[in-house]
Amino acid sequence: MAKKANGNRVRDAFRANGELPHPASSPVGPEKKDKGGKKLVSAGERLAGLQEALYAEGIGGGERSVLLVLQGMDTSGKGGTVGHVLGLVNPMGVQYAGFKKPTAAERRHDFLWRIRRRLPAPGHLGVFDRSHYEDILVPRVLGELDAAERRQRYTQINAFEKELAESGTTVVKVFLHISPEEQLRRLTARLDRPEKRWKFDPSDIEARRAWPSYQAAYADVFKRTSTTHAPWYVVPADRKWYRNWAVAELLVETLTELGPQFPEPTYDVAEQRVALKGVGAGG
Repeated sequence: MAKKANGNRVRDAFRANGELPHPASSPVGPEKKDKGGKKLVSAGERLAGLQEALYAEGIGGGERSVLLVLQGMDTSGKGGTVGHVLGLVNPMGVQYAGFKKPTAAERRHDFLWRIRRRLPAPGHLGVFDRSHYEDILVPRVLGELDAAERRQRYTQINAFEKELAESGTTVVKVFLHISPEEQLRRLTARLDRPEKRWKFDPSDIEARRAWPSYQAAYADVFKRTSTTHAPWYVVPADRKWYRNWAVAELLVETLTELGPQFPEPTYDVAEQRVALKGVGAGG
């Protein structure tokens, strides 16, 4: 991916195009951690203002929302991104959903059933920690879906995401691209630190063993489901600070383009100002 001049057009720089950036690269934006930290603060301030406007717009009857979909291999930083990026905005306007292996009850429904139940309400910034894409990726790697079944699910997902776009939900799909070397370091750190062992799952080793299969599955997902109304973005994730900045900027650009507006008051401002001055506290 070519570096963009002056750090502009972050979405263009990270848009999936068949060529994955190096997991430790900086296709656009800051290249040093200290500068990246400062830029994250700046992005956070802009994101908070835009998200507040979106939330107020929803309170005022607006129907638009934004859905951030986070996918990636184990330890790529989905939870960390949620904490660092979504922690920059007012939690009242955020709706988080994490998706694990489907339960027995969920498997009795269409695979999109549980996803639809967690979509963001108007005015909200929703975030999916894993998503409906797990229902293609994992079954494919485990050999539980044949090619025809995968094509059917791709078709369903594309139709679903088009439906979301048409109803006012802007979908931002992000693949956090980590290297196997960095994943090994992070998994090892979880075993080495008692306070981190709760995050380790023996199944992580099995998923790591299937690394090539997962990479091929993701490549197919990008090819089949990166659309104009719901494109995929590939963010290098070996450096946590860069990952956080990149996702924050993706959201800033998306919301800036949406241009959420604070609703006009339904009362006379001047009249209420006079009334306020004429009333003492407690009276």
